[in-house]
Amino acid sequence: MSAALEHTQPEAITAETLAQFIGTTRYHRYTMGLILTDGAAYLAQNGAAWLLDIVASARLVPAVRRAEFEFWTLRVDLTKHCAEVVCTDGNGERDANILYRQSVGYTDFPLAEQKLYVAADSSLGKVVMLTSEY
Repeated sequence: MSAALEHTQPEAITAETLAQFIGTTRYHRYTMGLILTDGAAYLAQNGAAWLLDIVASARLVPAVRRAEFEFWTLRVDLTKHCAEVVCTDGNGERDANILYRQSVGYTDFPLAEQKLYVAADSSLGKVVMLTSEY
């Protein structure tokens, strides 16, 4: 059912590669009690573990820890190589409550934007997934 993350040779993260993840074949244990789908594990194994670490460290914020659903958005300035990560409760763009926000001073993440969902599952815990895996 679940496995620890495996260390493999990193691949380039592309929108095309990430779009191939629909559903998951297994769950991967991560830090702070998070469970990753195949797509989220792919990010972690290919140079974006720092992004999943931000999601994990936000477990220390009570509002994030209590949320049944989290909508995470990474926005990257590809020319300045900096970014911002924002977590909301997912209630639409305008009405969403911001639960967590963090600036990233430097990143080489190759995409201008990456979105993740974190959903509470009664048997697994908090599951991190690409939006295409929901």
